[in-house]
Amino acid sequence: MASAELREELNCSICLSLYTDPVSLRCGHNFCRSCIVQVLDTQDGAGGYSCPDCRAEYPERPTLEKNRKLGNIVERFLSSQAYMTEARIFCTYCTKSPVPAVKSCLQCENSLCDDHLTAHNKTMDHILTEPTGSFFSKKCPIHKKVLEYYCPQDAACLCVSCCLVGKHRGHQVELLDEASEEKKKKLRKYLDELNCENTAIYTRVQNLLDYKKNIKKKVSGKRKKVSKLFMNVKKQLEMAEKKALSEISRQEQKFMSRISDLIKKLEIEEDELSRKMHHLEEMCQVTDPIRLLQEPDIIVSDHGDGRKIKSEDDPDIHVSDPAVQYDETEPITVQASGPGVDCSDNSMAAEEAPENDLHEMVDDLDEVVISLTLHRSMRDIVTNVISQLGFHVPDILLDEDTASVYVKVSEDLKSATKTEEQKRPKSPGRFLTYPQVLGRCGFSSGKHYWEVEWNQIGACDIAVSYPSIEKEGDQSAFGDNDKTWSLYMEDGQCEALRNSTRLLLNVMPTCPTIGVFLDYKAGRLSFYELCDPIRHLHTFTTSFTEPLHAAFYVYDGASITIRS
Repeated sequence: MASAELREELNCSICLSLYTDPVSLRCGHNFCRSCIVQVLDTQDGAGGYSCPDCRAEYPERPTLEKNRKLGNIVERFLSSQAYMTEARIFCTYCTKSPVPAVKSCLQCENSLCDDHLTAHNKTMDHILTEPTGSFFSKKCPIHKKVLEYYCPQDAACLCVSCCLVGKHRGHQVELLDEASEEKKKKLRKYLDELNCENTAIYTRVQNLLDYKKNIKKKVSGKRKKVSKLFMNVKKQLEMAEKKALSEISRQEQKFMSRISDLIKKLEIEEDELSRKMHHLEEMCQVTDPIRLLQEPDIIVSDHGDGRKIKSEDDPDIHVSDPAVQYDETEPITVQASGPGVDCSDNSMAAEEAPENDLHEMVDDLDEVVISLTLHRSMRDIVTNVISQLGFHVPDILLDEDTASVYVKVSEDLKSATKTEEQKRPKSPGRFLTYPQVLGRCGFSSGKHYWEVEWNQIGACDIAVSYPSIEKEGDQSAFGDNDKTWSLYMEDGQCEALRNSTRLLLNVMPTCPTIGVFLDYKAGRLSFYELCDPIRHLHTFTTSFTEPLHAAFYVYDGASITIRS
């Protein structure tokens, strides 16, 4: 009942059928697009337009707005009620109330419900088919007869006359039902193939989605790890800063204390000197020489060629008289001496001593201790970072016993340069054919990273090699055997070499420094250009079976340097 009521609401008021491409007028009423267009066409020239439902008038032809929501409702209703085009065929004879048809008679071109079909079958022997409203498509357009046969040669449905007298005469034909079943078999087979293909695609999509999920998970984990790493680095940097500033503060406190002590000492000496000077000024005001000389607190003693005036309070006051006379008309030279004080006319020691002490203390500021504190902290941070990254940075040295006579090895065993022939002692591990050299240390486990700088002249190989590589002949060249993996570079060209297979890379490093990453257990060897940003060049994947050594080939002026 509810379904019938809903269906009534979804009927167009013009055609009384379910809405087809529903549109709305400004008044809010809905119609099938074709229905309302036909009505508006009939109203052309009448001086105005009106809605068929509410008679709302429009001076100009109204604009039709597509009602998408209503169209979706109709589609869902048809889907829920299993209404297809042919399912909506009603019995031709049930005129009072629509009754769904169960069969259509192609000869009569009528659709029949169960009751009328029973009566029809009793009186006529006609061809029946599934309910349809398009009888024209079921009949031959030429002879107007029911289509009963199928011509595979022309892929056409035929009537009896087409088979007997038409252009299909003499063709091998099949009954429609048989041809239909045969085509269904082919379609099912093709459907099975498509299902298999669709399943494969679905599986691939799921794998990619899983891979995407794993990548996101790894990225999230890596972000957290990097964030945690930088948090630790920040903490260590803060600690390093505190250590360095603490050392500076310690030295500052030390020197400030020494300066303060010196200032106090000098202030005491200044007070003492002022007292002495005041006393001497008073003595200088005495006009009676006898009184001056007989002062009880002054003792005059002979000291060399001068006279020494000694106070009972300060034995370090000297009065010098070159004539050794006590004539008050003659000048008296007074020398006051004490710790760091000299009042001689020819000396500025009292003024210079504090400055000398200050310069000495500033020179004693131990900047080396501060630098070492920072260096040690930075070294610990770098060591900790490398440890958390999970790979080792080896100190690779070149093995002179493997170096060709055409390769010059630097004293620090870090650089190799193509050169003229050199005299070297014979060695079973020395390369004889090509200008090549191996690194000393071998890697048989773990993750390792090192950097190599090329002078971008000539050609070079940055490679890894098993120690069992041939040392002479064509098989001794890096990349031309199964014992080496190489990145070959020369002007305008970059190749990955392995077992005589050359893969031309679509990049040419513009930065002279190449990073090499080796994960022995995972069987991964990667090369990177250390530009900004870092660019991946190539990765070899395999299973390593021997220890691997860093390996280098230099030619035509090329030089490489291993960076620590």
